[in-house]
Amino acid sequence: MPEFWVSSGHHLTRRDAGGGLVVTDELLLAYLARPELVPPADACPAERALHAALLGDPRRPVTAAEVAALADADARENWGVILAFRDRLLAAPTVEAAYLDLVRRGTAGTPPLFLNQLVHLILRNALDGCDAPHTLRAAELFFRPQRAAVSDGALLLADAELVDEAEGARGRSPLVAMLGREPVSELDVLTSDNAWTYWSRSDAFSMALNLGADPRSREGLARAIEAFVHHLLAVEVAVAPIPAIEDRDWRWFVGLDAEATRIGNALWRGEPVEAAAGERVIALFRLTIRDPARADPRVGDRPVYLMLAMNPDRIVTMKPQNLIAGLPVVATGGA
Repeated sequence: MPEFWVSSGHHLTRRDAGGGLVVTDELLLAYLARPELVPPADACPAERALHAALLGDPRRPVTAAEVAALADADARENWGVILAFRDRLLAAPTVEAAYLDLVRRGTAGTPPLFLNQLVHLILRNALDGCDAPHTLRAAELFFRPQRAAVSDGALLLADAELVDEAEGARGRSPLVAMLGREPVSELDVLTSDNAWTYWSRSDAFSMALNLGADPRSREGLARAIEAFVHHLLAVEVAVAPIPAIEDRDWRWFVGLDAEATRIGNALWRGEPVEAAAGERVIALFRLTIRDPARADPRVGDRPVYLMLAMNPDRIVTMKPQNLIAGLPVVATGGA
């Protein structure tokens, strides 16, 4: 099976008997290697000593006084954030359990970057053995914001950071600007013919996804949602893309991002939704909880509808924590 998403850091962890990822010293050391934490040339002795001590023992307790002793205010803030995050990781038996705890008890104080890294790592575990490039590329939406654009009538999604870096490095081509083409359209779009190349560039996030016209892309996102939910909540769900919500008695929905949640809430309350907002909904899914005993009685055997949207700037920022917090699933004795 080809390797993928090495940048997730999954090779720095190990699985426990239940299939979850155990937090290792190697994983913690990877966080300490982040540029925000490596002491700069003008760092004070206290910051250098703290960093060196943690490199020697990444689980070492750090007192508030040690952080307060750092001369630079930004350094104090950075260290406070990473140490609080580290301690939450260490308090949980697995990476998955730490993520569930963050979602359920609140993510305030945890940078989105760290949440995305956790999701990246958890999905790499959940999708281990997956041999479908469309599923893996669609799963990138869980932890990488996307830039949306229409090219030849199809809605394409490309990695927002990659597009922004490319535009910043070389500027937008005058010819491309004159033709009115989007930078997204300059990237390779994942197709059946080039899918084999995904494995060699999965960590570059350099392939665009044809979400609008390629059914395999929407099916791939559905499979990723199924795997994520099953891995974290131990409940089997069936997810299917749909063109529209035609159910007049829909009981439950989950917005997969902030914009979709806003639009869905308005529809739920019977409020008018401006046409421009409705056009920003880029994907709809019907989710069924296979075991009725795991479904909230308020939903029963009725489907749950999932909505994905782009914001007015055509950025898609999926919030997978909404699936964990928003699905009407009855908890079991597990995580």
